[in-house]
Amino acid sequence: MPTYLEPTTGPITRVAIDIAKFSHQALIESSNGRRKVVVFSNDRDGFEVFAKQLDRAGMPADVAFEATGDYHRALAAFLSTKSGVHLHLVSSIATNRTREALYNSWDKNDPKDAQVILHLLKTGGTQIYHDPFVNGYHDLQELANTYHQASLRKVRIYHSIVTHYLPMYFPEAEPYMSSSRSDWFIRLLLMTPCPAAICGYSKSDFIKAASAIQYRKFDRARWLADFYEAAKSSIGVPVRPDCAAIKAFQLTLKEYLHVCQVREQLEDQAALELRDHPDFQRLQTIPGIGPVLALTILAEAGDLRRFPHHRQFLKYCGLDLCTDQSGRARGATKLSKRGNARLRYAFWMAGAVAVNKRENTFRQKFDRYTSNDPKNRDLKRKAYTAVAAKVARVAYGILKAGTSYRRFYEPAIPSGKTPSLGR
Repeated sequence: MPTYLEPTTGPITRVAIDIAKFSHQALIESSNGRRKVVVFSNDRDGFEVFAKQLDRAGMPADVAFEATGDYHRALAAFLSTKSGVHLHLVSSIATNRTREALYNSWDKNDPKDAQVILHLLKTGGTQIYHDPFVNGYHDLQELANTYHQASLRKVRIYHSIVTHYLPMYFPEAEPYMSSSRSDWFIRLLLMTPCPAAICGYSKSDFIKAASAIQYRKFDRARWLADFYEAAKSSIGVPVRPDCAAIKAFQLTLKEYLHVCQVREQLEDQAALELRDHPDFQRLQTIPGIGPVLALTILAEAGDLRRFPHHRQFLKYCGLDLCTDQSGRARGATKLSKRGNARLRYAFWMAGAVAVNKRENTFRQKFDRYTSNDPKNRDLKRKAYTAVAAKVARVAYGILKAGTSYRRFYEPAIPSGKTPSLGR
């Protein structure tokens, strides 16, 4: 995770806030140790009342809170405009563990949570809070989040088509649905959703009508002829093309096409917003990282230069290793996965794509990992994990240095010559 903050020295007001949907509970501790509880509503009037409480102290304030959904975002954006207020973020895991250690109970309530957050603030167990709006990557985060939700919806509809509608009405059509990005086949199903609708055409008329709905110049006559013969021998439920069930199927197909259009619009909008962003361009020089993954990385991590070392960035992604050890007992070393899951997913996907490319250092790393037993699935999984971590390190390195990715780094030797790759 990000660098932990050291306890602030000197006279200062410490504030622990338990975030909720309708009202927040703040525990304010002045420099002399006196405490005060302030409950304020989650609206403009409540924020102003809380700000006046901070102003009365007449000294800088350290404000810590635990992220609760997105209910903390409005308050954090408001407090970031106040001078002398430093925002701290508390991990939910740290809050739970500390509550159990201090009170020997799992019992949870707002006053107790505020006391736990204050304890973590005083002992330095907080993290730097980087607000996406204040730091200028709120728009990217919203684009990435909307694209993620559209992708999830697209996958759900795709699985519904493949596992429900096609097995029931047209089982022979599933092998023809080769790619989830091929919306032409979805348009074909929308035109002829069941074998009875296909057989309503003659073969030549079907090929002509189906060829007219594609927007790319491909000769699919043989493919469509084979598809027509599959429809003639289909074992699907013999429903009529105008029945209510088929109309419901067509609504699902239309929704799928709509989600595909939303994703394309978001991709175009992201490319337009980031066309002059240098980090966006540099990330795409890395094998396996395209526009969508580059957008996800920038949206979830913000400015990678805020991490002093690549190990801290790996920990933020959850790609650091951890081991359970007690005395002589030592568990297996594995990923902590205590970090940003979307960043971890982005680097995993980038590594998987890079491994399939012909020549790059990521492919070499994967081959070295699996050289002893190439068919070992567990070894492949570890190799993919190692490659994902390397992609994250490379992404951090090129953005930190402000350079583009070099496929093979060739260090110069004292003689001035460059060794060949075979050595």
